Amino acid sequence: MRTALITGVTGQDGSYTAELLLAKGYRVVGAVRDAQKAAATLLPDLVDRIEVVDWNMHDSENMVKVLTRYQPTEFYNFAAYSSGAGMFDDPVAIGEVNGLAVARMLEAIRTTDPTIRFCQASSSELFGEATESPQSERTPFQPRSPYGAAKLYAHQMIRIYRQHYGLFACSAILFNHESPRRGLGFVVRKITREAARIKLGLSNELCLGNLDARRDWGFAGDTVSAMWLMLQQTAANDYVVATGETHSVRELCECAFGHVGLNYQDYVREDVANFRPTEPIPLVGDASKARDQLGWRPLIGFNQLVAQMVDADLQMLSN
Repeated sequence: MRTALITGVTGQDGSYTAELLLAKGYRVVGAVRDAQKAAATLLPDLVDRIEVVDWNMHDSENMVKVLTRYQPTEFYNFAAYSSGAGMFDDPVAIGEVNGLAVARMLEAIRTTDPTIRFCQASSSELFGEATESPQSERTPFQPRSPYGAAKLYAHQMIRIYRQHYGLFACSAILFNHESPRRGLGFVVRKITREAARIKLGLSNELCLGNLDARRDWGFAGDTVSAMWLMLQQTAANDYVVATGETHSVRELCECAFGHVGLNYQDYVREDVANFRPTEPIPLVGDASKARDQLGWRPLIGFNQLVAQMVDADLQMLSN
């Protein structure tokens, strides 16, 4: 039986990865800040199906002990300060967790068991002020936030440990990916949640920033399947994981509200105070390398994703 260690297992991506690996017969170990409290934050379906262990992103000795005890064959790192509105909140802490902690993980692997295969959840924020569109693995990195800069440090350390030490270490350069498990601080979930609330008579208005902002939005379950495929290859590499399509926030509102028979224009208001700087060159991923080398393709389209999220929010609010 193969064993996988997952940090961030209580989050959106970590929980989908755990479900994917359990279905494939893996033993799954979730690395969490407090194993005793994990049951309160884990997806209920995972509580009795995975093992949990205390994990400290700042403690190399703790990492070595966990790797020695559980002897994982694969290691997926999703633990990080979040993107979105919090990308500038605490630059030092973001650098520690999103950047330096990844170097600690790689060093723990190198000193404990160099055969462990490692996959890092990286980010399209590496590209920042992109020089070309769509962005591929060859596009220059120009992060414009502490979040993006920390992710770039981790990305470069992965390349160094792969080339210099021979580790099987990969970066998955993930573009926006959503699901009903997405936190309310992200715009897609904010919109689907409020569309459901308005439909149920619990709210009557939604204030957003720039409705013409565009993003490459995919389904989180599709995203993590690409990461699993990355660790099944004969050689480690980095891959952009994206749909290759962009949609505007306006389209997102139209789809979400339309799914429940409402016209978004009757409820959505643009608030200039919430406008974030727009990219002069759109952030949209070119996943042709993942498609050609991994055989990966997204299975859930934009409209289906939004509808699933609205339905999930309706059910949750109704309950």
